[in-house]
Amino acid sequence: MKIFHSITDFSSDAKTIVTLGTFDGVHIGHTKIIERLLQNASDSGCETLLLTFFPHPRMVLQDQSEIKLLNTIGEKSMLLEKTGLDNLVIHPFDKVFSRLTAEEFVKNILVDQFNISKIIIGHDHRFGRNRTASIDDLVVFGDLYGFEVEQISPQEINEVAVSSTKIRNALKDGNITLANKYLGYHYMLTGTVVKGKQLGRTLGYPTANIHIPETYKLVPQHGIYVVSSEIDGKLVYGMMSIGTNPTVGGESETIEINYFDLDEDLYGRTISVSILSRIRDEEKFNSIEALKEQLHRDKIISLEFIKKGSNDEEVTFTD
Repeated sequence: MKIFHSITDFSSDAKTIVTLGTFDGVHIGHTKIIERLLQNASDSGCETLLLTFFPHPRMVLQDQSEIKLLNTIGEKSMLLEKTGLDNLVIHPFDKVFSRLTAEEFVKNILVDQFNISKIIIGHDHRFGRNRTASIDDLVVFGDLYGFEVEQISPQEINEVAVSSTKIRNALKDGNITLANKYLGYHYMLTGTVVKGKQLGRTLGYPTANIHIPETYKLVPQHGIYVVSSEIDGKLVYGMMSIGTNPTVGGESETIEINYFDLDEDLYGRTISVSILSRIRDEEKFNSIEALKEQLHRDKIISLEFIKKGSNDEEVTFTD
């Protein structure tokens, strides 16, 4: 897959079949559109092109927007590459771009820049300045400029009953099972391993503390999770704490992973953490000893989950 970081960077003599949108999460609803795109391209001999934007339009157009995104740009690119797309265009979204009229967008970008043969979009897609143009307008432009318009029906989209907003809400509620179901993969956090207070080492549970530089990335609800990572080509499992470490008087949010069967210096490395299941809420314990006992129970739960095959079932611990 070729990645372009501006519309003007893209150039191809081949005709393209295009879809566009924020595609935050690259969830199972998005993959339905991409699968249709790929099938059309296979049948027609055209190249596939997905146009997406960064920052998210709401970050630019809504002053008070505090939207958190499901993917960093790196994560989104990786997920989209797995689909088999030919071209990904990540265009910087700003207020100047938002003021393009519908016809300017169609003529200058879809027709002149992308050499479009067909566009495939969701049933509720709107575009152009103030999002005033609809699917009907797009069909008119298609007739005028010589490209086809295919709309994914509401029935097909509603069939999967998923949206990026639903996934964000599930993660904020700590419902990782539902989020993973809607995504079609395990929700991930990607960051650099940094030095922490090294408290876990003194408790017998050394942790890799990860820092996520992209402040727009959505971090799930505080709690303890079962996770996995691929490190040096090996799949390793562990348990992750998201929270403030209230038992030891912590205040700032940290993300700490205790990997099982891994004795390696990870400082400075960028790792991706897949979240498999949620064990429990973050708690404040009366003593360090009580915390150690709970960590022991958390590890047992995690290992039981992993042994069962990491099938996204919620696991609870009963004394």
